[in-house]
Amino acid sequence: MPIRGLASGLAVLACVAAAAGVVAPAPAAAHPFGDPQTVAISLDAARPEVVRVRWKVGGLDDLTVLGVALGVLPSDRVLLDGAVFYEDSDAAAVGPSPRFADYLRERITVTSDGRECAGAVAPPTDLARDGAAVDYACPGAVGVVDVAVRMLTDLDPAYQTLATGPGGARAVYTFDAYTHEWRLGDAVPAAGGGAGTGRGAALQIGAVVGALLLLAAAAAVLARRRRVAT
Repeated sequence: MPIRGLASGLAVLACVAAAAGVVAPAPAAAHPFGDPQTVAISLDAARPEVVRVRWKVGGLDDLTVLGVALGVLPSDRVLLDGAVFYEDSDAAAVGPSPRFADYLRERITVTSDGRECAGAVAPPTDLARDGAAVDYACPGAVGVVDVAVRMLTDLDPAYQTLATGPGGARAVYTFDAYTHEWRLGDAVPAAGGGAGTGRGAALQIGAVVGALLLLAAAAAVLARRRRVAT
């Protein structure tokens, strides 16, 4: 077939394929049904009052969507059809952003003994690969804590987060179940510790009073015997 005829034939085939909807697949749009995001929850070995939570995004295109939502990236990074093209510069822009740090502290919270722990975000060195870590300083040594994770569920409630903790503990965070309890240390809750101390003090006082009563009774018996003997 002459080259001109071959070119014409390919053009016709291309038109037919386009009309039939047979086109090259478009880049995947960011959505909550890809790889899940993760959090790793642990206790700082050197600081028993500090809980560390490391968050990692599931799909890199979700970093782009988050950056657009936070106003760190321009809105045209998400196309009209929802397609998202992730670029390495996206993570570099989102990672050090104060808006991202505020978002982490707002969407991930830690509570110990009924009191919220203050979070401090460490500047990520490689957000796409290593994620971001937040250190939560609690009022005292940590035993059992409540960790709430609501990352990205404000963008779409279908997002889920897979969580891991000490000793192989695991949990799944969802839009409706965003708080889980984690045992990270052996510290006794302040309320329980106070109650135990009160009970111990009461027992000690009771023992002292009982001993004094026994001594008084013994002294009375001894005095009575002496009077009888005389």
